[in-house]
Amino acid sequence: MIIPAIQAKIGNWKYYVSTLTFQQVSDYVSRIDDELHKSESLNELIQRSITKNFISIKEYILNQPELFFNALVLAVYNDYPDWREIEFKYGEDETYQMGLLEFSNKHKIFPVDGQHRVEGIKAALKEKPELASQRITVIFIGHNNDPIGMQKTRRLFSTLNRYAKPVTTDDIIALDEDDSVAIVTRELLESFDLFTENRVFKSGNKGILDNDKESFTSIITLYQCNRELLKIFRENRKRIEPDVNRDKKSIETYLKFRPKEREIQLFTDFCVAYWESFRDSFDVIQSFLQKDDEQPALEFRNRDDGGNLLFRPVGLLPMVQASVEIHKRTGLQFKDIFVKMNKIDLTISNRPWRSVVWNPNEHTMIMGTTMLVKLFFLYMFGHNVIKNQEINNLKSKYADKINSDKLDSALIDILVVES
Repeated sequence: MIIPAIQAKIGNWKYYVSTLTFQQVSDYVSRIDDELHKSESLNELIQRSITKNFISIKEYILNQPELFFNALVLAVYNDYPDWREIEFKYGEDETYQMGLLEFSNKHKIFPVDGQHRVEGIKAALKEKPELASQRITVIFIGHNNDPIGMQKTRRLFSTLNRYAKPVTTDDIIALDEDDSVAIVTRELLESFDLFTENRVFKSGNKGILDNDKESFTSIITLYQCNRELLKIFRENRKRIEPDVNRDKKSIETYLKFRPKEREIQLFTDFCVAYWESFRDSFDVIQSFLQKDDEQPALEFRNRDDGGNLLFRPVGLLPMVQASVEIHKRTGLQFKDIFVKMNKIDLTISNRPWRSVVWNPNEHTMIMGTTMLVKLFFLYMFGHNVIKNQEINNLKSKYADKINSDKLDSALIDILVVES
């Protein structure tokens, strides 16, 4: 194999930048074998890390016409391939960085960074051979299969994988053009009054800072809520259009590929209708929107009585989850569900939220109670909604929170909202 390349150096690594076709990747790039460790157990650990994660990359290659990858970092064993530099002149300058790389049969190539991409490419080619001419950028480094060479390549392997920064939820929300939830969340942030201006806290954290007295919720919480809405949207569509293939896929797969514009619009309309019902049904939300001072959220999120549960991510998300579950179990419209939920006392320093989401002694929030909050919403909506197993789970978890050996059922009964 002879390919054109550019030669460069960084630190003590000399490397070559080029491209390979998918077919060349399949033919010439091998899995890591004994290049990083002589121990079979340690090599097995590396191979196990690949597992089935490459399948999602295969699906991406097969289904995304605008696919693009960052470069593979490939080690060439043993040592560097033969380099034939070519003099290249441009104007008064010249360079010898360009040339040809020649790989003889003695060379073995394995991925230092990009193992999943390599396996995904190979798997995709088996299903769609016409992808063979697609090209991906590659960076070749030299590798010596002796103790010093192994140590040097292991260090590079761990550095590239340890410091690779995964895409954050913030990045997805702001930039992803395939994720339906991100697309609709951006639309709501730009056009829906409850989420415009400074009413949504924009940060890499789900929580909201103590000094934020303007926001209703956080952008990540809004995204998570809309993701819950996507689940019921897809379930409803299955009943109406059972032959829609996209709705047979897992939500993780579904969000990797952009739906048709009609589907995006239908989901947008669904979310807008949901949040309109939410906004118009809860008195506390109406009160928040009507405030014209500089700290409209102060009354609803503070360190005195904690404020209102809906203004806390630990409360809003499980409320959405509970409303979706109630809709599924009863067939009620969300407007009717919210009208009844509006009767619930959501002051988090009051029972039952005290000691569940609010520490009355420290005047701080208690995290990790999303499931318990959801169960309370289901129970307080009425006995016809919650299941017996869920009631038992609720009593057990609540008793643990209030440090009681046994929770009197009469205490729970008081919490049910009257119809």
